[in-house]
Amino acid sequence: MPLSVKDYTWEETDSLLWITIPLKGVNAKKVDIFSSEEYLKVNYPPYFFECLLAAPVEDCRGCAQIGDGVIIFKLIKKCPGFWKNLHSSDSNNKEVMKNKRDEALLKYQKRLEDEANEKNDIKREHGKTAVNEMLKIEQLERDRIAKIKDEERKKATEALEKWKEEQRSLAEKEKEKLLAENKSKTQHSKRKKPGSIFESEPKGKSGIVRESGNITVKHTPRVFPTPTRESQAEQEETWLKKQAEARNAIQLSLDNDLSEKEKNPQWLLDKGNSYFSSGDFQSAINAYTCAIHLAPKLPTLYSNRGACHLKLNNLFKCIEDCSKALDLMYPPVQQNASSRARALVRRGTAFCMLEMYIEGLKDYEAALLIDPKNEAIQSDAQRIRKVIQASEPV
Repeated sequence: MPLSVKDYTWEETDSLLWITIPLKGVNAKKVDIFSSEEYLKVNYPPYFFECLLAAPVEDCRGCAQIGDGVIIFKLIKKCPGFWKNLHSSDSNNKEVMKNKRDEALLKYQKRLEDEANEKNDIKREHGKTAVNEMLKIEQLERDRIAKIKDEERKKATEALEKWKEEQRSLAEKEKEKLLAENKSKTQHSKRKKPGSIFESEPKGKSGIVRESGNITVKHTPRVFPTPTRESQAEQEETWLKKQAEARNAIQLSLDNDLSEKEKNPQWLLDKGNSYFSSGDFQSAINAYTCAIHLAPKLPTLYSNRGACHLKLNNLFKCIEDCSKALDLMYPPVQQNASSRARALVRRGTAFCMLEMYIEGLKDYEAALLIDPKNEAIQSDAQRIRKVIQASEPV
């Protein structure tokens, strides 16, 4: 049975109260203290101290010190004044004491719950604040990245539009030059029209009527043996003329300081193809560039160099080389169909990598017109259409 401690002491002032309870040799770690505004209990087996205070105190502001074999309570009175007695007049009533003890326990549990709820509220508020700050930081970062992308896209678009304008200007000049050459040829080859049927027959100086005769006409055999209904004679002749000019430029561009191999564009083309197959794209570009200096009108050199630039992500250079190759492969004939399709696919791929999907789709569709049964081109074109549809606003 617990032993009630009776040899305690207490002192008071108008606003403070001190209670000193002896530990009686018990270890301080075994002391259990419970207090409320009107109830105070100390349990340290086999001893215990219980007190129903004469008046309420500020429970949250009071304190207890354990040391030197005693427990000293410092309590602050709610209402200033002298008590004269530490215990309440109801301390001897067991029923009242039990009710006060239960009431103090309920208040203590309620206070613990309120403190826990308050801590949880503070923790949630801090969590919300941290999440909001993180969202703000992430939004600022997204805005910064979007701004950089927009600026880069704007620069790329402006550069591409400038390049397109230059290409259009060059194409117009080339077209005007070709028209002027064709007009000049037409004027030189123009024959006199026959006179009216009412005119008299032409006579020589002697006045004798000239005798009629037969003229034998021989046609030059065509290089491209296509049927008349499919004839593209004018385009084919223009293509042959460009090929002849390219071959003549090879002879005019030879440098005596170069070796025999280095003077041969075909050898440089094969060398570049070998570098490309081994994955050395920069060396392949160097080989194709040397060949272009010797033969600037061979479209294969530009198309292959464009493929190397595509591998190295030099997208604008790839577009430029492929466009030059397509210009040199004009007029379009069956003999350069596969080369035109490859150049269009390479240029279309470069456009798509620049996120210019509409221009890229146009090149893929042009390649499909040349090679409509190519499943790879069909699949790529379909993927580009899906990207364009996904990016369009609903």
